[in-house]
Amino acid sequence: MIERLEKLLAWGGIKRDIAFLVLSGVALVLSLAGAEPFPFSIAWIAIILCGVPIILEAVIGLVTAFDITADVLVSLALIASVWIGEDFAAGEVAFIMQLGGLLEELTVERARAGIERLVHLTPRTARRIARASAAGGEPVPVPEEVVAAEAVAVGDVLRVLPGETVPVDGTIITGQTSINQAVMTGESLPVDKGPGDEVSSGTVNQFGSFDMRAARVGEDSSIQRMIRLVQSADAGKAAIVSLADRWAVWIVVIALAAAVLTYLVTGEVIRSVTILVVFCPCALVLATPTAIMAAIGNATRHGFLVREGDALERLAQVCRVTFDKTGTLTTGEPQVVAVCPADSRMSADGLLALAAVVEKRSEHPLGRAIVRACVERTGAEAEDPDSFLMVPGRGVVAEVAGLTVCAGNAELLAARGQVVSPEVEEHAARWRAEGATVVYLGWDGAAAGCIALSDRPRESAAQTLAALRATGVEPVLLTGDQRAAAAHVAAELGITAYRAACLPEDKLAYIDESERAGKGVCMVGDGVNDAPALKRALVGVAMGGIGSDIAVDAADIVLVSDDIAELPHLLRLARRMMTTIKLNLTFSMTLNFVAIALAITGVLNPVVGALVHNAGSVLVIVNSALLLGWRARP
Repeated sequence: MIERLEKLLAWGGIKRDIAFLVLSGVALVLSLAGAEPFPFSIAWIAIILCGVPIILEAVIGLVTAFDITADVLVSLALIASVWIGEDFAAGEVAFIMQLGGLLEELTVERARAGIERLVHLTPRTARRIARASAAGGEPVPVPEEVVAAEAVAVGDVLRVLPGETVPVDGTIITGQTSINQAVMTGESLPVDKGPGDEVSSGTVNQFGSFDMRAARVGEDSSIQRMIRLVQSADAGKAAIVSLADRWAVWIVVIALAAAVLTYLVTGEVIRSVTILVVFCPCALVLATPTAIMAAIGNATRHGFLVREGDALERLAQVCRVTFDKTGTLTTGEPQVVAVCPADSRMSADGLLALAAVVEKRSEHPLGRAIVRACVERTGAEAEDPDSFLMVPGRGVVAEVAGLTVCAGNAELLAARGQVVSPEVEEHAARWRAEGATVVYLGWDGAAAGCIALSDRPRESAAQTLAALRATGVEPVLLTGDQRAAAAHVAAELGITAYRAACLPEDKLAYIDESERAGKGVCMVGDGVNDAPALKRALVGVAMGGIGSDIAVDAADIVLVSDDIAELPHLLRLARRMMTTIKLNLTFSMTLNFVAIALAITGVLNPVVGALVHNAGSVLVIVNSALLLGWRARP
């Protein structure tokens, strides 16, 4: 029986509620105007359409979980109003309560709209031109075929035409294009892509066509990963919500006691009924969840997915934000920062071009960074070496225009009898002191020079940290890098507190130490080694793009675009949300007690009392909805 009632109440959803409200509103207007075309009061249309669902919800809650909520008190008010013949008051209470419920649903729907659009953007089909080889070799060409996106396997080659959605994650093989990545990163402008660039499922190909090799498919794709995060977003877990629920129970008890005492003292049933009407704790119960969901909607539009409902509540209590370095404050990719030729007859660009030829076939991140830097500086691809040899742990050796050239560490040059001059070593020592990695180049028995590479800070990092300090939060660097690298990055970004050579347990120890001192910590990281700290911190924020799955799963909030520039806004939003919740609770409690005093003295009757009380509920919802578009003034 209960299951049938629950299915009946779920039927139609928002569209049903809107239809019932329209019919009920018309009936109440006609009743107020004195137009009664039926032998019974036309207000009964509102009582049946809007009031009966409330009474059924109350009965289901009491029977299944003995859950005393606002619906219980509203149901008592409805029944009492009908009992004393105040049909219009009963219909008005039912109508405005249903209207308040609809506004709450619409607020939640709007708040979730920015997240749930990911579900609708899930690609349905893919254009396959080659199948992955079972033996692990080159893909096997096939006639172009349109297949379900779920049927794509890792290694398949797909073709994406202009205007189509990228079906899976992968790497472009051929073709140049511009990709609209707004759904994943929030970027307003399309991003140019070419061979070797990665593309994500759910993004839209705008201009050119391209072929890509599938890398992450099905549940592993970016869009599916984001959808799983969406499904875990829940505003019902906040501790302050349960507090409001407990208050609602006590208010039901107080309202019933006040109604009985008022009747015993005055003998007027209408005053008791008015007390039940005005003391419904609807505004109190709506105060918190509507604010949380509106804040989650705001955070979504700024590139955050909030996985835990109480994460924003906890974030408002944070005093320190600890950052991992690589991939969080920095780009996570080595970049050439300096080139030092040993011979004045060779330019820096010439040495870099030579190094790019040597490293052309290297798969090492440093070698790839050198090749990339050469293209950026000269605009031309490096030529292929005549021969290539990798020396594990040392570097590479290649034949270039008849010369044997090596690129690697000092040990590689020493093993081949190539001497590093004091001038080159002096430059190398200075760069190492700043946390850079040095690659030496040698030929003809001597070092030709050296190249320094370093993981550079994100463009927005310094400004973001300054904005965090402006909110009264202390940024702290926790990194596994050596002290020299940590000190250099900290100084460059204006961070005064940092710890170097941190193992995962060291990061945990720092968080424990801070929280024992009463300093709540928000941890921001991306790697597997950050996962314990993300889980232990008061709030964990993971980088959603480059972050590991383990780090994302451990975090409370995920930064989809990997751009930390919006962190100050998230912190201010959390504090604004708590302010909104406190204002909502204060307003709703004050309104309830003022209204009950007026009801006891006979100033309010059931009709006016219903208007006053439910207008308060609407104001609470509207106040919460303002968080959807809130942005702190610069």
